[in-house]
Amino acid sequence: MNRTIPLLLIALVTAALLTACGGEDTAVGSDDRHNDTDVAFAQGMIPHHAQAIEMSDLLLAKDGLNPQVAKLAARIKAEQGPEIETMTGWLQGWDEDVPPTTGMESMDDMSSMEGMMTEQDMGDLEAAPADEASRLFLQQMTEHHSGAIGMAAQETEGGTYPDAIALAEGIIQTQQAEITAMNDLLARL
Repeated sequence: MNRTIPLLLIALVTAALLTACGGEDTAVGSDDRHNDTDVAFAQGMIPHHAQAIEMSDLLLAKDGLNPQVAKLAARIKAEQGPEIETMTGWLQGWDEDVPPTTGMESMDDMSSMEGMMTEQDMGDLEAAPADEASRLFLQQMTEHHSGAIGMAAQETEGGTYPDAIALAEGIIQTQQAEITAMNDLLARL
Protein backbone atom coordinates (compact mmCIF):
# COMPACT_ATOMS: atom_id res chain seq x y z
CA MET A 1 0.00 0.00 0.00
CA ASN A 2 2.87 2.39 0.80
CA ARG A 3 4.31 1.85 -2.69
CA THR A 4 0.94 2.25 -4.42
CA ILE A 5 0.44 5.90 -3.47
CA PRO A 6 3.84 7.11 -4.80
CA LEU A 7 3.36 5.10 -8.00
CA LEU A 8 -0.13 6.51 -8.39
CA LEU A 9 1.22 10.05 -7.89
CA ILE A 10 3.96 9.46 -10.47
CA ALA A 11 1.37 8.17 -12.93
CA LEU A 12 -0.87 11.20 -12.35
CA VAL A 13 1.99 13.67 -12.70
CA THR A 14 3.20 11.91 -15.86
CA ALA A 15 -0.31 11.97 -17.34
CA ALA A 16 -0.66 15.67 -16.50
CA LEU A 17 2.69 16.47 -18.11
CA LEU A 18 1.87 14.48 -21.24
CA THR A 19 -1.49 16.20 -21.52
CA ALA A 20 0.12 19.62 -21.11
CA CYS A 21 2.74 18.86 -23.77
CA GLY A 22 0.47 17.20 -26.32
CA GLY A 23 -1.96 18.41 -28.91
CA GLU A 24 -1.97 21.18 -31.46
CA ASP A 25 -2.40 23.97 -28.95
CA THR A 26 0.89 23.22 -27.22
CA ALA A 27 2.40 26.25 -25.55
CA VAL A 28 5.30 27.49 -27.62
CA GLY A 29 7.65 27.36 -24.66
CA SER A 30 7.46 23.58 -24.59
CA ASP A 31 8.60 23.28 -28.23
CA ASP A 32 10.34 26.48 -29.21
CA ARG A 33 12.25 25.17 -32.22
CA HIS A 34 11.44 27.94 -34.68
CA ASN A 35 13.48 30.07 -37.02
CA ASP A 36 13.09 33.24 -39.11
CA THR A 37 11.33 31.29 -41.88
CA ASP A 38 8.66 30.15 -39.40
CA VAL A 39 8.17 33.73 -38.20
CA ALA A 40 7.98 35.10 -41.76
CA PHE A 41 5.48 32.37 -42.69
CA ALA A 42 3.13 33.20 -39.83
CA GLN A 43 3.53 36.98 -40.25
CA GLY A 44 2.81 36.71 -43.97
CA MET A 45 0.06 34.12 -43.88
CA ILE A 46 -2.03 35.94 -41.25
CA PRO A 47 -2.84 38.96 -43.48
CA HIS A 48 -3.05 36.65 -46.48
CA HIS A 49 -5.71 34.55 -44.76
CA ALA A 50 -7.43 37.70 -43.47
CA GLN A 51 -7.81 38.93 -47.04
CA ALA A 52 -9.25 35.56 -48.15
CA ILE A 53 -11.82 35.89 -45.37
CA GLU A 54 -12.61 39.44 -46.45
CA MET A 55 -13.02 38.28 -50.06
CA SER A 56 -15.36 35.54 -48.87
CA ASP A 57 -17.36 38.03 -46.81
CA LEU A 58 -17.72 40.37 -49.79
CA LEU A 59 -19.04 37.52 -51.91
CA LEU A 60 -21.32 36.02 -49.26
CA ALA A 61 -23.00 39.41 -48.71
CA LYS A 62 -24.58 39.13 -52.17
CA ASP A 63 -27.99 37.63 -52.99
CA GLY A 64 -28.40 35.17 -55.83
CA LEU A 65 -24.98 33.54 -55.67
CA ASN A 66 -24.16 30.25 -57.27
CA PRO A 67 -24.67 27.86 -54.31
CA GLN A 68 -21.44 25.95 -54.98
CA VAL A 69 -19.40 29.15 -55.03
CA ALA A 70 -21.10 30.34 -51.84
CA LYS A 71 -20.36 26.99 -50.17
CA LEU A 72 -16.70 27.23 -51.19
CA ALA A 73 -16.43 30.80 -49.85
CA ALA A 74 -17.98 29.73 -46.54
CA ARG A 75 -15.55 26.80 -46.29
CA ILE A 76 -12.52 29.02 -46.99
CA LYS A 77 -13.68 31.41 -44.28
CA ALA A 78 -14.25 28.58 -41.79
CA GLU A 79 -10.83 27.00 -42.46
CA GLN A 80 -8.71 30.12 -42.41
CA GLY A 81 -10.11 31.84 -39.32
CA PRO A 82 -8.83 29.16 -36.90
CA GLU A 83 -5.49 29.05 -38.74
CA ILE A 84 -5.09 32.79 -38.11
CA GLU A 85 -5.69 32.16 -34.40
CA THR A 86 -3.10 29.36 -34.36
CA MET A 87 -0.43 31.46 -36.08
CA THR A 88 -1.21 34.43 -33.83
CA GLY A 89 -0.59 32.20 -30.83
CA TRP A 90 2.76 31.11 -32.22
CA LEU A 91 3.91 34.67 -32.83
CA GLN A 92 2.79 35.79 -29.38
CA GLY A 93 4.61 32.85 -27.83
CA TRP A 94 7.73 33.68 -29.81
CA ASP A 95 7.45 37.34 -28.74
CA GLU A 96 7.17 38.44 -32.38
CA ASP A 97 4.95 41.09 -33.96
CA VAL A 98 1.47 39.94 -34.95
CA PRO A 99 0.25 41.60 -38.15
CA PRO A 100 -3.22 43.16 -38.25
CA THR A 101 -6.14 41.22 -39.67
CA THR A 102 -8.41 44.23 -40.10
CA GLY A 103 -7.97 47.90 -40.79
CA MET A 104 -4.96 47.40 -43.05
CA GLU A 105 -4.13 50.93 -44.16
CA SER A 106 -3.48 50.07 -47.77
CA MET A 107 -4.19 46.79 -49.46
CA ASP A 108 -1.76 47.96 -52.17
CA ASP A 109 1.05 47.82 -49.59
CA MET A 110 0.22 44.14 -49.11
CA SER A 111 -0.19 43.39 -52.82
CA SER A 112 3.53 42.70 -53.16
CA MET A 113 2.88 39.53 -51.16
CA GLU A 114 2.18 36.51 -53.36
CA GLY A 115 -1.43 36.33 -54.50
CA MET A 116 -2.69 39.37 -52.59
CA MET A 117 -5.44 41.42 -54.19
CA THR A 118 -5.15 45.18 -54.57
CA GLU A 119 -7.72 47.68 -53.31
CA GLN A 120 -9.00 47.88 -56.89
CA ASP A 121 -9.44 44.09 -57.03
CA MET A 122 -11.37 44.13 -53.78
CA GLY A 123 -13.51 47.05 -54.98
CA ASP A 124 -14.29 45.21 -58.21
CA LEU A 125 -15.42 42.17 -56.24
CA GLU A 126 -17.56 44.28 -53.93
CA ALA A 127 -19.21 46.20 -56.79
CA ALA A 128 -19.93 43.22 -59.02
CA PRO A 129 -23.43 41.72 -59.23
CA ALA A 130 -23.77 38.15 -57.91
CA ASP A 131 -23.15 36.24 -61.15
CA GLU A 132 -20.14 38.36 -62.11
CA ALA A 133 -18.90 38.34 -58.50
CA SER A 134 -18.98 34.53 -58.43
CA ARG A 135 -16.76 34.38 -61.51
CA LEU A 136 -14.47 37.15 -60.22
CA PHE A 137 -14.19 35.52 -56.79
CA LEU A 138 -13.13 32.20 -58.35
CA GLN A 139 -10.52 33.91 -60.53
CA GLN A 140 -9.16 36.05 -57.69
CA MET A 141 -9.18 33.25 -55.14
CA THR A 142 -7.33 30.95 -57.54
CA GLU A 143 -4.57 33.56 -57.77
CA HIS A 144 -4.75 34.12 -54.00
CA HIS A 145 -4.46 30.39 -53.25
CA SER A 146 -1.52 30.05 -55.67
CA GLY A 147 0.28 32.73 -53.67
CA ALA A 148 -0.47 30.94 -50.40
CA ILE A 149 0.86 27.69 -51.83
CA GLY A 150 4.11 29.46 -52.74
CA MET A 151 4.41 30.92 -49.24
CA ALA A 152 3.67 27.53 -47.67
CA ALA A 153 6.26 25.84 -49.88
CA GLN A 154 8.90 28.25 -48.53
CA GLU A 155 7.92 27.20 -45.01
CA THR A 156 8.19 23.48 -45.78
CA GLU A 157 11.62 24.04 -47.33
CA GLY A 158 13.14 26.33 -44.70
CA GLY A 159 11.06 26.22 -41.53
CA THR A 160 11.97 24.29 -38.42
CA TYR A 161 8.85 24.60 -36.24
CA PRO A 162 7.01 21.27 -36.66
CA ASP A 163 3.51 22.71 -36.26
CA ALA A 164 4.19 25.48 -38.80
CA ILE A 165 5.54 22.95 -41.30
CA ALA A 166 2.48 20.76 -40.76
CA LEU A 167 0.17 23.74 -41.28
CA ALA A 168 2.06 24.72 -44.44
CA GLU A 169 1.74 21.17 -45.79
CA GLY A 170 -1.99 21.25 -45.05
CA ILE A 171 -2.35 24.62 -46.80
CA ILE A 172 -0.62 23.26 -49.90
CA GLN A 173 -2.86 20.21 -50.02
CA THR A 174 -6.15 21.97 -49.21
CA GLN A 175 -5.64 25.00 -51.39
CA GLN A 176 -4.42 22.99 -54.39
CA ALA A 177 -7.62 20.91 -54.15
CA GLU A 178 -9.66 24.13 -53.92
CA ILE A 179 -7.90 25.55 -57.00
CA THR A 180 -8.93 22.42 -58.92
CA ALA A 181 -12.51 22.81 -57.68
CA MET A 182 -12.54 26.53 -58.55
CA ASN A 183 -11.28 25.87 -62.07
CA ASP A 184 -14.04 23.26 -62.51
CA LEU A 185 -16.64 25.73 -61.25
CA LEU A 186 -15.31 28.49 -63.52
CA ALA A 187 -15.64 26.20 -66.53
CA ARG A 188 -19.31 25.62 -65.67
CA LEU A 189 -20.32 29.25 -64.98
